Amino acid sequence: AMTSNNPPAVLMVGTGEYTTGYVHGSASGSDKSAGVVALTLFDLRYRGRVGALRMAGTNGTRFPGIRDHLRTRVAEVYNDMDVRFDSFPGDGVDSDRNAWRRALATLSPGDIVTVFTPDDTHFRIALEAVKSGCHVLIAKPVVQTLEEHFALGQSAKENRVLAAVEVHKRWDPIYADARDRIRGLGDFSHFASYMSQPKKQLQTFRAWAGRASDISYYLNSHHVDFHHWAVGSFARPRTVHALAATGSARHIGIPAEDAITLTVVWENIASGNLGTAVYTASWIAPESDVHSQQRFFYMGHGGELSVDQAHRGYTVSTDTNGYAAVNPLFMKYTPDAAGCFAGQSGYGYRSIEDFVEAVIAIRCGRESVDSFVRNLPTVQDTLPVTAILEAGRRSLDDAGRAYSIDYNSDGQVKGLSRA
Repeated sequence: AMTSNNPPAVLMVGTGEYTTGYVHGSASGSDKSAGVVALTLFDLRYRGRVGALRMAGTNGTRFPGIRDHLRTRVAEVYNDMDVRFDSFPGDGVDSDRNAWRRALATLSPGDIVTVFTPDDTHFRIALEAVKSGCHVLIAKPVVQTLEEHFALGQSAKENRVLAAVEVHKRWDPIYADARDRIRGLGDFSHFASYMSQPKKQLQTFRAWAGRASDISYYLNSHHVDFHHWAVGSFARPRTVHALAATGSARHIGIPAEDAITLTVVWENIASGNLGTAVYTASWIAPESDVHSQQRFFYMGHGGELSVDQAHRGYTVSTDTNGYAAVNPLFMKYTPDAAGCFAGQSGYGYRSIEDFVEAVIAIRCGRESVDSFVRNLPTVQDTLPVTAILEAGRRSLDDAGRAYSIDYNSDGQVKGLSRA
């Protein structure tokens, strides 16, 4: 592979809430109104870690609004923050579903592509990026089926590039500490997680909700990944059975489940002892003190732990926004006393930064792609997560039948079958 000491260029595919904080013509009403991906990359460019920035969407007429939004929410909030980027398609182009392909053609092998687009589009965008020799960071769920996951992993290996999932929970200091403690608690016994988003998010995602993806792929993916990350070295998922609650989304014309619960039987590999996991995700929560309720309980043979990720004991009340439990550990948007961006230690920032740093190490020949397979949430390391999510979707579509996850003799996920 060619080595380069120049900072990588980055193409952001997807211009929605997580990239820019801009949704339906205005700043998102969520906890990400200044976005996450673009803001992090603007700061990394300011720090000299990345080079040219590009952004691709499907509708060029949104870009003037996005630029205004980034000017008021980022450039005018922080000193010296340059928010310029090249956009695809052009500002006057109303609809172009292939603009990202033209943007991709302007990159060189070894550059970076981030994919924060509707779930059902991740695979084809990431696959083309990988085939063009670019390193790819993909929003969760990385893809929707094992078949796609295998193909993407194989292509990343052949093209010697890093393909990873943006699962920022792994950088949350509390989740990371929980994972390290879990390793000392013996066999896995029980895990239960709950994560929600308010009903208004159904409008944010109206274009794809229930058609292209569901709330389990979108939210359960967080805790399924965390659980696999914590116990994957000694336990593996065997069967998946899914249940759904319905009515509220359909009432407003969105053909989606309101809440999805996956019940998964895990097996401790050494002892053969079984454990159970219940992952629940909902997007019909009422407005509350947080945008997203997120919590889990873990029980091992030698101890238990419980994490309420939504409440860090930190609340703020203002005339403008009322009462809120806030979490600056994810993204710290408030500038420091000198007026500069000061969010570099946030886990939303660090999950992107660590990927960029890995790419820099690979580009200059200091590290190989393989050295990151276990340290980062790579496509190679997250197969059981896709297996659980796909099995859950299949179970729902098959009147609640359970699905088995099958393994090769070397312990790798092989496929799914009806249980």
